[in-house]
Amino acid sequence: MKVKNICCIGAGYVGGPTMTMIAAKCPHIKVTVVDINEKRIAAWNDPEVNNIPIYEPGLSDLVGQTRGNNLFFSTDVKAAIQAADMIFISVNTPTKTYGVGKGMAADLKYIELCARQIAEVATSDKIIVEKSTLPVRTAEAIRSILDHTGNGVQFDILSNPEFLAEGTAVSDLLHPDRVLIGGDPTENGLNAQQALVEVYANWVPKERILTTNVWSSELSKLTANAFLAQRVSSINALSELCEVTEADVTEVARAIGTDTRIGAKFLKASVGFGGSCFQKDILNLVYIAQSYGLQEVADYWEQVIIMNDHQKRRFAKKIVKTLFHTVSGKKIALLGWAFKKDTNDTRESAAIYVADYLLNEQAAITVYDPKVTAEQIYSDLNYLGTRTDEENRRLLQVVTDPLQAVDQAHAVAVLTEWDEFLDYDWKKIHEHMLKPAFLFDGRMLLDQEMLQTIGFKTYTIGKG
Repeated sequence: MKVKNICCIGAGYVGGPTMTMIAAKCPHIKVTVVDINEKRIAAWNDPEVNNIPIYEPGLSDLVGQTRGNNLFFSTDVKAAIQAADMIFISVNTPTKTYGVGKGMAADLKYIELCARQIAEVATSDKIIVEKSTLPVRTAEAIRSILDHTGNGVQFDILSNPEFLAEGTAVSDLLHPDRVLIGGDPTENGLNAQQALVEVYANWVPKERILTTNVWSSELSKLTANAFLAQRVSSINALSELCEVTEADVTEVARAIGTDTRIGAKFLKASVGFGGSCFQKDILNLVYIAQSYGLQEVADYWEQVIIMNDHQKRRFAKKIVKTLFHTVSGKKIALLGWAFKKDTNDTRESAAIYVADYLLNEQAAITVYDPKVTAEQIYSDLNYLGTRTDEENRRLLQVVTDPLQAVDQAHAVAVLTEWDEFLDYDWKKIHEHMLKPAFLFDGRMLLDQEMLQTIGFKTYTIGKG
């Protein structure tokens, strides 16, 4: 079949950019992104295209080119489902905070609600595409709902996991390493698989479009994120060893990265990984392994999370120890709140946990991030439940000027690798701070020798 009308349920970090790229590369296909969050849809429809709710380099321009032509954002979910040949499910699948699997298993309630709504509304055959990151064999649950509550229409289910890195999402969509499409090995399943292949083939070379069965596709997404996170935790584990042995983790990473069997990517030590996927997907993998009785497999992958938590905690402890074993009443400036540069996404950002630890030590924290709003920062802290919203707003100040953040500060901690931090007048910053002025580089971003020449007392992750 030729796909003429696509609906995507979910206007978040995956659905919005992915559908924008499909619309840009497939002008013959009408693409409608729907969400029950009226505020989010209103932001996607804002006449000033730079006000769309997701910051990604190049995304605003693409939305400006396609919106109103063949790309639409709407809250009318039922109409979009009814009109679509192909429906992408791109809703949130957070880690469960209740019941069986709490703290590990993926919460699939939004996926189930989508399936039930599709079953209720659909009056013609549909191809359903899992775009959210899901546990292996989720397609089975979706199919069960559709087959038993549908209106006698044919539903074919595909798995098409995303492999986007926030901050480079547009580039990743434009030039993907691979597009993975899992389907059933039946005539209908293969036809549905081919229909989605033809959509991507409008701009992706066919040799980069991989087809598998549904289960392999679902598990491949979890595995990819687990392997990437494992590399980060591995180099972070060595960063601590480098510090006590006076080795340099940058030099170690360069030495092993030149080995073609290892490669150089994801070998930069840091205060810890964040984002919506790594931790959630590994915990999901751990839970799946446990549910099948594979305890050793579960323990192996859980260690990646344990190491990541340790790295954030030890960075915060280092600040306290260096500032003469107390930060009570001391002003500490945090530069960066997003989990990485070139995105306004803060989910599982290391900055949240470092700030929380320092607030527990009664520090006075000031935060500057070029793309994250004050309300998002307070929301992230409130989600932890350590303090009330009033306490968080009293103890932590968010500013829009980096000089204001560092003024009369005892220490500065770099927690996001924003390029603009490289261009700051660090001599001027040093002048504005209390002495001795401490700088803690959690991203290995700045020139340590230059900072020391200015007069900073510096600590950089992984340097002895």
